[in-house]
Amino acid sequence: MTRCAFVIDQNLPRGLIANTAAILAMTLGRDRPDLVGHAVHDADGIRHEGITTIVMPILMSDANGLAALRGRAASNEPAGLCLVDVTEAAQRAKDYQAYEIRIGRMRRDDLRYLGLCLHGPAALVRSLTGDLPLLR
Repeated sequence: MTRCAFVIDQNLPRGLIANTAAILAMTLGRDRPDLVGHAVHDADGIRHEGITTIVMPILMSDANGLAALRGRAASNEPAGLCLVDVTEAAQRAKDYQAYEIRIGRMRRDDLRYLGLCLHGPAALVRSLTGDLPLLR
């Protein structure tokens, strides 16, 4: 059984929280298309595109907590953990090329994380995120 959790900086404005969650979800969906269900039809025959087949809670942390969590999570990638991150460098870039250049010049310790997505073995994801509060 797998589990997914988004962890987002609780100090971001609501719009950036929503944007960060959208970026994380798009990347996870690209990497794991099996997590998106098939299209369905309602009783009137109208098609509705497939949506996620898993629960994706949004949990909260702060910038320091995100950096520490990313370090712990990265060491668990060999155990089947999928890790996606969104950094401030991405949020500030005008386009993808600018993001690629900006992040390519930054050291790990200089990155400020806005959000993380962890997907993998349920026990592992739970052990990394179980003490974090839900977004309210």
